[in-house]
Amino acid sequence: MKIKNKNLLFISLIIFLIFFSISFNQFYGYIGILPIDSFLIFNSGYDLLNGYYPFKDYWTIKEPFIDLIQAIFFKLFGVSWFSYVLHASVFNCLITMFTFFLLKKFNLSNGLCFFYSICVAILTYPTSGTPFSDHHTLILCLLSLYSFVFAINKKSNIYWFLIPILLGFSFLSKQAPTVYVIFLISILSIIYFIKSKNILNFISSLTGVTTFLILFFYFLYFGEIKFNDFFIQYFSYPMSLGESRFEWLFPFEFKRIIWRYKLQYLSIAVLIYLFIKFSLEKKNRIFSDYLIIISIIFFCLLTVMHQLMTINAIFIYCLIPIFCGFSHIYSKKYLKNEKIISRFLIIMTLCSTVYYYSTYVKNRTFMDLRGINLENSIDGKEIHSELSNIKWITMFYPDNPSKEISKIKLALKILNEDESNKMIVTDYQFISVFLKQYDFSPTRFWYDFHGYPSEKNIYFNYWKEFVLKKIKKNNIKSIYVLKPLHGETQPLENILKNCYEKQTFSETFYKLILSNC
Repeated sequence: MKIKNKNLLFISLIIFLIFFSISFNQFYGYIGILPIDSFLIFNSGYDLLNGYYPFKDYWTIKEPFIDLIQAIFFKLFGVSWFSYVLHASVFNCLITMFTFFLLKKFNLSNGLCFFYSICVAILTYPTSGTPFSDHHTLILCLLSLYSFVFAINKKSNIYWFLIPILLGFSFLSKQAPTVYVIFLISILSIIYFIKSKNILNFISSLTGVTTFLILFFYFLYFGEIKFNDFFIQYFSYPMSLGESRFEWLFPFEFKRIIWRYKLQYLSIAVLIYLFIKFSLEKKNRIFSDYLIIISIIFFCLLTVMHQLMTINAIFIYCLIPIFCGFSHIYSKKYLKNEKIISRFLIIMTLCSTVYYYSTYVKNRTFMDLRGINLENSIDGKEIHSELSNIKWITMFYPDNPSKEISKIKLALKILNEDESNKMIVTDYQFISVFLKQYDFSPTRFWYDFHGYPSEKNIYFNYWKEFVLKKIKKNNIKSIYVLKPLHGETQPLENILKNCYEKQTFSETFYKLILSNC
């Protein structure tokens, strides 16, 4: 009877976690809008669904894998905001459930596994609610770390096979921090292969690498994407920005580097202590745990470094419950005062989850809506029926979203009346989707310097040629620009120079009429 009750409890917890992790994110995916982020994958997923491919049809420096997954969601569930948010919710569910099963495999109680996992569900994807590159990449990197832990702990070849595939998908979501995690796991894997002398593990890993490469090159072939275009846009150009990003690590200030991320460091303090202890003991019996502990410590440090170099709001606090869960496992296994430490880890996880939920999730800080009265929001159906139930409010019109909506509706009316091939430049990228008019945009998102080359960059001429070819190939006679643009002031004007005339419809909407470009 006890066994049946335990199984029933286990199944009940799983069902609840699945339901909660999906529904919780679905709820917050409908609150607040940050145009440049909220509609980016919505539009590119729709484009990919309709046969327009990254690198060939539009410039992109990130997220082709996420676009592909979104296209699949649109295909299965229809083109709607519901299926868009569901994409993020499913990934929120994935990391929640895999965290639960991982902690369970290390013999934490059902209650503790549930506690740490539900905290992950609260803090991971609901910050944005909609698909976003940083969240997808972090989740895929975590899943690769989990696979590494499982591979060492369970000595199963399937996990060695999955690691390179997950890392490959993560890299095609965003290069950083994936490249750091690839380096970390590769080094530790090589050490493990040499130490264990298990050739099957290495072969499984190599098979995973080969499988990913086959899938990747098939995608390039199927989409008729030139490898050179992929290489320049996804490797060469982002690398040209690397120096400026690394400058954001400086200065090395205590408040900025240590104090701001104190809870992350506290959550791995037990692991750091055990790392030092094991390094001094050098016992073979703890080699597997030693590698796992190293991987978690450095994963924490790498994500902090990446957060310092990103232009987005803080999002790595969702790792605190995961790190505390691992610390809980190893404190129980190796430390005498584990009860005191365990209570501290539980309290820290609970308090940090409540704090970050209140400060970042509930207040929509990641959407740049912190301090804004969300009660001023308006139902998105005022713009289009497909945006129904979205609580529309942005950082640009926080006190008067009706004004923003009226400007968008004016643009919708004018664009709908123009049936010619036209380029649409806007952060409100849902417009072309709902008008069922391809926007012929040469880039996935508009953000000068960060998204595509500025005039001082060595790849500017490549970018310029890419844009002009798209204009000529598609017989584009006009470019419509709807502001505000989060990262641009005069889009494409440094390329077009004097080959256009400007027609203004409002203070935020105008048209560039092209001639002899």
